[in-house]
Amino acid sequence: MTYTTEGVCSKEIRFEVENGIITELSFVGGCNGNLKGIAKLAIGRKPEEIIEILGGIQCGGRPTSCPDQLAVALRSSLV
Repeated sequence: MTYTTEGVCSKEIRFEVENGIITELSFVGGCNGNLKGIAKLAIGRKPEEIIEILGGIQCGGRPTSCPDQLAVALRSSLV
C-alpha cells in the first residue's frame, strides 16, 4: 500500500501487511537514517502495536511527524 503523507518531510510511506504483520515498510523522502530505523523496528510487528507506540508524536512545532503519519497510514489500512 502507498500512503501520501501530510505535513511532514517524507512524501510517501510504502508498506505491506500480511497475516496481520508488517512485512515491508519504506519512506520516500524525510530523514533517511531515522526512517530506516523506524522501518526496521516496525517490520515483524502488528500494525496495532505500531499505531499505539507512534501515534501522536509531534515534530518541532508541527502537529504530526513521520512516525505519526505511519500510524495514520496503518490505521487507514485497517478500515
